Amino acid sequence: MHLYESIGHGYGAVRRPDPRIGAVIDGALGSAERVVNVGAGSGSYEPEHRRVVAVEPAWTMVRQRSAGAAPVVRATGTRLPFADRSFDASLAILTLHHWPDVEGGLAELTRVARDRVVILTWDPGFAGFWLTGYFPEILTIDRRIFPAIDLLRGGLGPIATRPVPVPADCTDGFLGAYWRRPEAYLDPAVRAAISTFSKLRDVEPILARLARDLETGAWNERHGHLLALDELDLGYRLVVTR
Repeated sequence: MHLYESIGHGYGAVRRPDPRIGAVIDGALGSAERVVNVGAGSGSYEPEHRRVVAVEPAWTMVRQRSAGAAPVVRATGTRLPFADRSFDASLAILTLHHWPDVEGGLAELTRVARDRVVILTWDPGFAGFWLTGYFPEILTIDRRIFPAIDLLRGGLGPIATRPVPVPADCTDGFLGAYWRRPEAYLDPAVRAAISTFSKLRDVEPILARLARDLETGAWNERHGHLLALDELDLGYRLVVTR
């Protein structure tokens, strides 16, 4: 909560839901009519044709929700203020890595959902991508906070997982969104909407190296093959209880 109170300003302008990722999430919700979106932030990926209740602890994020967004309750994922089986499905999108008690949060997601739990997360077993060659500390940080798939399986029971490839023109500015637009990482507004960057120190020399590599063509020599791709698997995974 405290992290997003400090870094969440302007978050909604950069983290705009990508419709292709949204379609994958919506499909995973199946026939669920009542959905609780836990760690809802500014309201990304809340399906308009379902009855959604959002849960978000940070006022900075709540204030950025649109006037027509789902009603929001200020609470945390580890203490949901709802009775058992209050919803058809519970939803958690790129949020588990911010929860201080992931296992407790998984139990809560399961407790309030009568049919299924749907989670979008990142697999810490993934090898990373070209950006982590410049910032290896990103992998160190994210592997420490993102729950392993086996931990999710242990907390949720039987699950199905599927890759969620990142489109080349992804509109949701999470860490991997700009894999084919490397110059975007030089933009302070882009980095401000990526929580991991707030934990890095002394980034300017590395950003200067990236800028030089883009100017000289060194980046293109190493990674130019990516420019021919329309999407890329960067380790993001959709997890659905069975």
